[in-house]
Amino acid sequence: MKFVNSVQEWLPFDKFFNNGIVKLKNNVYIKLVKIIPINFNLKSELEKNAILNSYKIFLKTFNSNIQILIQSSKENLSKHISQIKEKNLNQKNENILKLSNNYIQFIEYFNQQKKSSTKNFYILLKKSPENLNKEIKEFEEKNIINNLNDEYFVLKECIMRCGNRVIEIENKEQIKTIIKSFLGREQK
Repeated sequence: MKFVNSVQEWLPFDKFFNNGIVKLKNNVYIKLVKIIPINFNLKSELEKNAILNSYKIFLKTFNSNIQILIQSSKENLSKHISQIKEKNLNQKNENILKLSNNYIQFIEYFNQQKKSSTKNFYILLKKSPENLNKEIKEFEEKNIINNLNDEYFVLKECIMRCGNRVIEIENKEQIKTIIKSFLGREQK
């Protein structure tokens, strides 16, 4: 009988730490940071130029290995629609009822056109250990984690100058949930 490798053996993750840090099987460490973006289109031309200049400075001065991840998922609006319909059952005002029904039609059309989606933005910081020996492995790991956390604070400052909010992943379970969402597993 031939045994098939488990999914856990296939995935590159070795160890999960707090603060969004993951050690991969190839001894590379990553830190995942969630970004809450601004709505650039709502800004004035002066604000847009200031944001772009801040972003340019960030790209020129931030001297670390980063990767930008964008996760898009279709939004299920059926619960929202059913809540509106439920409220409409007790609605006596004809004008409000008409507006609600028009709103429901708009949402249903928007949903059918697949234009309703949620986007999550992440920045991944990456560090590879240099000269990782067994004797200094534990010390090196602490240094790498401290270095990633230091880079996070620099990244946070730069991204916040661009007007975005930065959210640090606080514990192992949060990072696992985010990784599972990228692997296509539905979250409840």
